[in-house]
Amino acid sequence: MTLPRITLLTTLLLAAPAAAQLQITPPATIPSPAPEKQKSKEPAKDKPKVAPHTITKKKEATPKPSASPSPTLPATVIPAPATDNSNVDLVFGAYQRGQYKTAFDLASARAKTGDAKAMTMLGELYSNAMGIRRDYAKALEWYKRASDAGDREAMFALAMLRISGRGGPVDKGEAVKLMASAAKLGEPKAAYNLALLYLDGQTLPQDVKRSAELLRQAADAGLPEAQYALATFYKEGTGVPKDPERSVRLLQAASLADNVDAEVEYAIAMFNGTGTPKNQPAAVALLRKASRQGSAIAQNRLAWVLINGVGATVDKIEGFKWHLVAKTSGKGDPELDKQLSDLPADDRAKAEAAAKKWLGTK
Repeated sequence: MTLPRITLLTTLLLAAPAAAQLQITPPATIPSPAPEKQKSKEPAKDKPKVAPHTITKKKEATPKPSASPSPTLPATVIPAPATDNSNVDLVFGAYQRGQYKTAFDLASARAKTGDAKAMTMLGELYSNAMGIRRDYAKALEWYKRASDAGDREAMFALAMLRISGRGGPVDKGEAVKLMASAAKLGEPKAAYNLALLYLDGQTLPQDVKRSAELLRQAADAGLPEAQYALATFYKEGTGVPKDPERSVRLLQAASLADNVDAEVEYAIAMFNGTGTPKNQPAAVALLRKASRQGSAIAQNRLAWVLINGVGATVDKIEGFKWHLVAKTSGKGDPELDKQLSDLPADDRAKAEAAAKKWLGTK
């Protein structure tokens, strides 16, 4: 059995004013360029091809996750305000406005009354040095008090402290219990990360069906990273029956939330008409968006589309610009290099100048 290459992130957030990306490695079936022979640091992959009217996807065996997940404390853990407590809303509001010292003072006063949300906020502020000097031991103390009071976000944050060893010794057993408790209370990020632990099979016994169930819980709650991960499960039949249409619906939902990996997969599905009606103009537009967001795979696919005029007007200068940009991220391709060398000198210089401008090296 092959498994999607999905990795547990080193940065995990709850609701945040500026949401961080939970990165997931794209599935092996996404076409990616063959590394160059010269200085490529990536393992060799099959060279992608764009034939007329299709973006080909060469099937590869996907290895099981090789490394044990090593999550760290969330960079930002923001407790949601209690709707029935205007004082807690003031704490959360100050936090959202970046008034961390005010949030700390207000939360400290509320925490004395036993308010769990205020305790979670104090854990957040201490763990991220917001309005106060960073102190993981105090963060752990406040998260534990809030967790004991039943706050699911504090449970998740405390789990991440325990699994990373910040504020105290590593305790993966307790971390898993806390994550499971938070997931049962409806915390989607806890369900998502617990799913990845079941998929990895190192911290927990591997159970792809349980992983799929947890991903579905998090996806139904609207977590884009879970929607993308579950889409790969339905695409490959991992823990669930294969269902291309459902996979595409999940990709679409994650794409609407600006999940870049989902944008790339969804664009390829639309381009080829896999699990959804073919729509090459929309696919190319989405590849452009993902390319501008820094996806080297999208940049490589967009380069092929523009250079070959498949689903878009031929624009070799723009196409080779994206090829050169993707190449800096290890997604170079010898065949495109050859085509670039055959380009008229003036056009080649324009493409190189455009790439340098994009990369900020001009």
